Amino acid sequence: MHFREDINGLRAVAVIAVLLFHFDPTWLPGGFAGVDVFFVISGFLMTAIIYRGLEQQRFSLLKFYIARANRIIPALAVLCFALLLFGFFYLTPWEYRALGKHAASSIGFVSNIIYWMESGYFDAASKQKWLLHTWSLSVEWQFYIIYPLLLMLLAKLIPLRKIKTVILAGTVAGLLFSALSTELWPEASYYLLSSRAWQMMLGGVAFFYPLRVKAAYQLPLEWFGLALIIFSYCWFSKDNAWPGYLALLPAFGVFLVIQAQRQNSLITNNVVMQKIGASSYSIYLWHWPVVVFGYYFAIPFWFIAGIPFSFALGWLSYKYVESHSFSKFTRLIDVVKVIPLYLAVFAGILGSMVFVRDGANLWLTRQTPVVQQTYKVISQHFSHPTNWGARRNQRQNLAPCRFNIEALTESNVTRLQQCYQRYGKGILILGDSHAIDLYGVVASRFEDAFLVGITSVGCRPHRPDPNCPYQDVIALLSQTPLFKHIIYEQGGFYLLQDKQGDKGSRRMFSDLALSEAVDGITVATANVHKVLNYLSQLSTLAPVTWFGSRIEPHITNRQLLQNGCDYNFSLRPNQQQPFNALDEYISAAVSAHQNIKYISQNQLFKFDFSQDILTCDDKFWDDGDHFSSSGEERFGRRLPDNFLLVN
Repeated sequence: MHFREDINGLRAVAVIAVLLFHFDPTWLPGGFAGVDVFFVISGFLMTAIIYRGLEQQRFSLLKFYIARANRIIPALAVLCFALLLFGFFYLTPWEYRALGKHAASSIGFVSNIIYWMESGYFDAASKQKWLLHTWSLSVEWQFYIIYPLLLMLLAKLIPLRKIKTVILAGTVAGLLFSALSTELWPEASYYLLSSRAWQMMLGGVAFFYPLRVKAAYQLPLEWFGLALIIFSYCWFSKDNAWPGYLALLPAFGVFLVIQAQRQNSLITNNVVMQKIGASSYSIYLWHWPVVVFGYYFAIPFWFIAGIPFSFALGWLSYKYVESHSFSKFTRLIDVVKVIPLYLAVFAGILGSMVFVRDGANLWLTRQTPVVQQTYKVISQHFSHPTNWGARRNQRQNLAPCRFNIEALTESNVTRLQQCYQRYGKGILILGDSHAIDLYGVVASRFEDAFLVGITSVGCRPHRPDPNCPYQDVIALLSQTPLFKHIIYEQGGFYLLQDKQGDKGSRRMFSDLALSEAVDGITVATANVHKVLNYLSQLSTLAPVTWFGSRIEPHITNRQLLQNGCDYNFSLRPNQQQPFNALDEYISAAVSAHQNIKYISQNQLFKFDFSQDILTCDDKFWDDGDHFSSSGEERFGRRLPDNFLLVN
């Protein structure tokens, strides 16, 4: 296949978008769609290689896999080695342990599965993961493994000319599945091949169904395709469900540019875009660790140096690693001579050893006694002690009728009914992961025999989800009045919004330095009323208390270590204001409902963050917005004796 300057230029369009988005999402809020551009390009090129090989009856599966290994593994392995070396000196042991795990999963091309299981791509914690961006490489590699096998199987079952019909049908089916799965399982859909394969198959469709475009129409077609891509970069954001049907826009834009086949385009075929396109893979590899570096060390205006540094490292990787000509083999026995496989094995073993050894490195020995003590205190809370606050998969099970569950399964309903028959009406704690904390707080303070939590991480009434238990609770209580008092709590930042009116996220606070003022955060009134509408329905079945959302410090372990356990921590300037406004708004809104009362958690607990974050003896928050077991007990002592009573 001859070299396509237009496709090489498209690579530049993709990597520039991703880079700008990662350095500052406000510049290009949909820049993450650059990954979708890469996927379509990949599918086109791989289909061309495989199909033409099959057509000429000279396709070698082994040769295909080795060529992909030679292309992808060396630069990735060098990046993993560099980060593991850096981490040995500069990362805390728990961070280094995570890096080892991520390096091994990246070089093994399963990092997309690991990151899906850990958290969301746009979460604050994402900027603590040095290899997060390798999820897309894992998706591509998994596609490279399966796709040629599929085409080879089809070539044996049907005539070659009919394969294109199967790929077209598979692309349409894959898009429909992606649209459905993105709504039902958003995190999994973002990361997993099953909802991304259609994009690469769309590239295959571009190969199988080339348009015969007259010269006069090539330019408009290219410009329309580029316009769709750029529109996606500018119009979409992290708040859009992705990669559902919306991802068709940038993907179809790539399809059109490929079909236009303009090799003399001023946009894609100029010296700058061609140079960037040629080194786009290496730029992509290095830019994210550069972003994390600036975040990790809280370097102000890091983009000024970080962006050119990303391009420089990418160019060096391209010139001295990626461009190296590795031997190509076609015999199975020659696999032992494939150098990239040794690099992959070595990087995988090294990362695994770091993980198995719990990230043991030189960082701790280089720290002051205060930092060493701070590290010791923080480390004690990485696993919860076996007491009333013990959690197993974020559930607590303290006694036959003192337990916390995630869903109303048949066995859980039976258990609740048995407790009701034994003790009469009980107390229910309801909500999301913050309600898990509240259950621990209440359980540490009160000895009520029938005390139950129904709490589900990520579940809030203002975001309807069939997997969440809220409607099941109403259905159950409509049949049996199990509880005399229901106390609801949820994460506060979901009830706030930023200057652009986008829904709240941890990043509104966690992306700021401790000295940086919070600005432009207001109450997301629509979300508040959605919650209140649900609680109003619930209050017809039992008295309800809305336990107001706590002020969230969003101070990271890295920031704790930088300052030490003897430091008088405080909120960022103006950080308390949006939570005060939230308290006031909800309190006023609740006053119109007779069977609902509102309690301000912040006024009740009177947080003093100079002492309530951590001391040199204990730590009271697990992360930026959740209590530790010690915190649950500490704040539980501040609850009044009548807290569980209906006033």
